[in-house]
Amino acid sequence: MGRVGCEACHARLPVAPPRHPSVNTGPGWQAWAMRRPFALLAGVLLVGAFAAPASAADGDGNGDQGFTIKDSRIAESSGLAASRLHPGIYWTHNDSGDGPYIYAVDSGTGKTVARVTLSGIGAPRDTEAISIGPGNQIYVGDIGDNLGGKWPYVWIYRLPEPKKLVDQTVRATQYVVKYTDGARNAESLVIDPKTGRAYIIDKNENGGHLYEGPAKLSTSGTNYFKPVATVDLWATDAAISPDDKQLAVRGYFGGIYYDWNGGRIKRKGRLNVPLQGQGESITYTVDGSKLMYGSEGADSSVQAQDVPGGGGGSKSSSGGASSSASGGSGGGMGGNLKVGALAVAVAAAVVFGIRRLLRR
Repeated sequence: MGRVGCEACHARLPVAPPRHPSVNTGPGWQAWAMRRPFALLAGVLLVGAFAAPASAADGDGNGDQGFTIKDSRIAESSGLAASRLHPGIYWTHNDSGDGPYIYAVDSGTGKTVARVTLSGIGAPRDTEAISIGPGNQIYVGDIGDNLGGKWPYVWIYRLPEPKKLVDQTVRATQYVVKYTDGARNAESLVIDPKTGRAYIIDKNENGGHLYEGPAKLSTSGTNYFKPVATVDLWATDAAISPDDKQLAVRGYFGGIYYDWNGGRIKRKGRLNVPLQGQGESITYTVDGSKLMYGSEGADSSVQAQDVPGGGGGSKSSSGGASSSASGGSGGGMGGNLKVGALAVAVAAAVVFGIRRLLRR
């Protein structure tokens, strides 16, 4: 999505997309431009007021406790996936504007050990997610839509994970994707680790849907994704646990976890999401014991939290998880629930106040 820097808090706010001859610039478009920054503005204020030190490990070799991405080329890390082929490696990519690249980051040092160039595809438009499926196949979701659902189709790319971590070019397969109920913006792509089936969660301020793709993606035609369940969150990324039992969905200020049930999800509780400048990514560690939360920005931190409910192969439950079924903005401030509750309250007040001012 389009963004503008904020030096005071190192966060970034979305801005309206540049005008294009085919895009309406009337009142509806203006309303879109005015509406989008509300939630992120609240987050910016909260981060500036309450931000806790990141739990990143800088070169201690214990990356599953958190790390900092140190590659200056990765300024908009928008997706995260833990490698099973190369333990300790996390794959990430930039948002729009970088090119057909994915990066292998060593969580022990935070340094990039390989940049892979995808060949055999067109020019990526808005890559927002990355996931690893059966057979160590990497899936990249070029599924963002800065115009709020105007693109007639989006793409998913698939490539085999390289066995050697060196800079290289790998041929990828490109799939055309449409939704059965019309175009939409999305930033979350998950691949079922057992069946290999692809799912997308659209990004909607009022909550979205889990979209199920065909049993097998096809290169010979359009792959239609249909809604199969509601998701009570403005989702920026999601991940399925390695044991195929849990779905974690994150937003800017909180998250929710579900029983996966092969895509027939059932809500279980809230995630203890750390407040980040612009929280855009989430993945499980290979052993399923931790959830890793990433954010955009230069030198961005990836923070670790225990998996809630003892799911995903975890040996311990999250101290910040709640089984509450109300709301979609559960979140943590370094595990401090009182501060987290205060932060959510302030965010709600900020959003409410701005809306009242605009209505005047």
